[in-house]
Amino acid sequence: MKLQITVNGRAYAVEVDVIEDDEDEQTQIDTTYHPAAPAAVGTHGHGSGAAWDAEGKVCHSPVMGLVIKVNVTPGQTVEAGEILIVLEAMKMETNIAAVHAGKVKCLHVAAGESVKQDQILAEFE
Repeated sequence: MKLQITVNGRAYAVEVDVIEDDEDEQTQIDTTYHPAAPAAVGTHGHGSGAAWDAEGKVCHSPVMGLVIKVNVTPGQTVEAGEILIVLEAMKMETNIAAVHAGKVKCLHVAAGESVKQDQILAEFE
């Protein structure tokens, strides 16, 4: 089931699978961060709720948290939807995915670093 949720004016597209078992019920949530639609992609600092600038060249952190994993390196080519960075905030992981195919220009974070909301994480060429 796909849902769009808005938290503090920021739109998040999430996929939710409810799995029922005879013994217990488990809910799994895909927390990959994708702007809800291309129209939701806005410019940093304008309260758009998106983690990408209008051109999809600069990726900003949607939350304050800790960088758990960086899956890319500068110069690497990635596909749309590929997980770039994994953040942890309040015991939940947030996957930051590429909004389009492209080449990573530079990274502004490394695993183990704390990030602020809207902090630049990566840039694309």
